Amino acid sequence: MPDTAPPKPRETRPPTARPARRMSATTVLWVTLAVFAQESVWNFYDAQVPAELRHYLTSAGLIGLIMGMDNVLGVLIQPWTGFLSDRRARDGRGRWAIILSGAALASVPFALIPWTRDLPTLLLCVVAFAATANAFKGVTETLVSDYVSPTHQSKAQGFVKAGVSLTIVVSSLISLLVVDRSTTLAFAVPPALMLLLLTASWTVLRRRRTASAADEESATAEFASPWAVVKDMVRDPSRARALLMLGIFCFAGMWSALRSLMTPYGTEALGLSRGAAGGLALPGALAFLVCVVPLAYASSRLGQAHAMRYGVGLFVVGLLVGFLSPTVPGTVTALVITSVGYATFAVNALVALWDLAPSRHVVGTYTGLYTVASSTGAALGPALLGLTVDLTGWRFMLLDGAGFAAITFVVFTRLARRVTRTTTKA
Repeated sequence: MPDTAPPKPRETRPPTARPARRMSATTVLWVTLAVFAQESVWNFYDAQVPAELRHYLTSAGLIGLIMGMDNVLGVLIQPWTGFLSDRRARDGRGRWAIILSGAALASVPFALIPWTRDLPTLLLCVVAFAATANAFKGVTETLVSDYVSPTHQSKAQGFVKAGVSLTIVVSSLISLLVVDRSTTLAFAVPPALMLLLLTASWTVLRRRRTASAADEESATAEFASPWAVVKDMVRDPSRARALLMLGIFCFAGMWSALRSLMTPYGTEALGLSRGAAGGLALPGALAFLVCVVPLAYASSRLGQAHAMRYGVGLFVVGLLVGFLSPTVPGTVTALVITSVGYATFAVNALVALWDLAPSRHVVGTYTGLYTVASSTGAALGPALLGLTVDLTGWRFMLLDGAGFAAITFVVFTRLARRVTRTTTKA
């Protein structure tokens, strides 16, 4: 299949765009429940699998390495399954076969984890789950682009992100109420909930027209593989998509670094106990949950690129506030501000990448590429910030983070200008 030059990428919310249909609250609810279903399993996996590994391993570093393996698998698997789902969507068959079959396959090794009696069998179940669950994770997230028109996708992402935040509550409740009574039952609940909600979502959504069916593009490009999509991105004269990928990498890295190092920062710089330091992030998490939907609605008016730029700027301001006020109230205030800034990024980054894609028929592949950028950044960010802490000390951690975030701000500033310039020409 030839690697042809694609049509000009769609830009974020041009002023001459046709008015879109009103966003269907019911559709957004069922899409949110689908993403919520799979994320509930991942949250419980992150919370309880380390305890299972502790039965056989004493090294925290080795346990962390195994727990990080799912990110590596996601980078390798998601672009390909996203590309496969794009082909199914283009042929009119939809992505649901990948989602439902992947969920059914992933449920088996997940439920078997507490039944294992030796390390090799446990690792086999862990790897099997991580591989199969990654195979449909990005495809499920792409449902927003399938069932919600581009004009309303930022708003829809706000509800999706709010739903994802609530999965922490569900995972915590299962851990609190079930784990101590029956580990085997506890590991059976999340996959059962996932299969139930995904099946219900499919039953409702399969009767609805997709956004692409309602707004077919006259010209589409054919890509032979995900690598062809990447080549097209690199060759884009505007460099907007490459800049956005760089921005996603940087912001995901700084957010991951802030989350990973906040507890030791609280103990070393603020003199808190480990438990108290671990609770510093709670107000920020609540701020994220409260603000994410209103920010999504505001972003739909500003445009994704400009909204993310303001979000990064707010993130920098929050870190500087924490550095200038190295107290518990100052740090909590800083984390609330940075969480709001991150929420602005979280609801817009993937939608902006979809909008810059050369065609609706590659949005699944672009979701996989988003995973590549964000997962790589999340893996490297804590190490990079930790290295600067080794050089400057814990007192300067937030200032170091502000320096890295300022670089991210420059990236998103250039992106916003290029998108504005291209939109104006259009």
